[in-house]
Amino acid sequence: MIVEEAAVSYGNKGFSIPEYLEMENAATEKHEYYKGEIFAMSGGKVQHNLVSKNILTSLDVLLDGKPCQPYNSETRIHIEQNSLFTYPDVSVICGEPSSLNNDDFNLLNPTIIFEVLSPSTRNYDRGDKFKLYRDIPTLKEYVLVEPDAILVEQNFINGNGNWELKEYKQISDILFLQSIQLSLSLKAIYKRTKAIVGF
Repeated sequence: MIVEEAAVSYGNKGFSIPEYLEMENAATEKHEYYKGEIFAMSGGKVQHNLVSKNILTSLDVLLDGKPCQPYNSETRIHIEQNSLFTYPDVSVICGEPSSLNNDDFNLLNPTIIFEVLSPSTRNYDRGDKFKLYRDIPTLKEYVLVEPDAILVEQNFINGNGNWELKEYKQISDILFLQSIQLSLSLKAIYKRTKAIVGF
């Protein structure tokens, strides 16, 4: 999803979390919440949506019968440590989902988050949003995907407990998801997109 970073949906700041949740449950569009501010989100372009679908579909097959489950961008993630509510393009939760006040909606424990980049959010996703995501105790990997060119950036916690970055730039590359011990090919990620020809 795309956050319109400069545009706050409502005229004033200082909304409480219950106020945000009440408005969001009645809204027809998605909004992100952070420290009292509510931000509009807009839908992704065709290539963005194709890449998101490809990731979700591939993970659904790979995780069949395993204790992890992929979720689409309709799934709201909440970070209790910093107040953020957001809708990642794809998230993976392992084990039983944990949710805010057991509401079975605002999920708290993703293991992997995928964000498909866009011009308006590229810097946000790589910078401030990644910092916010690192407050999630269960998060082990954060994967950024360019929809219009072959580039996947995998941030993962290495054996020393530090975040490490690995880039994939060839269509023949295989993304190995450390936390779930599964491989996802870039061919699968970019299937039917303009980023590659003849696949």
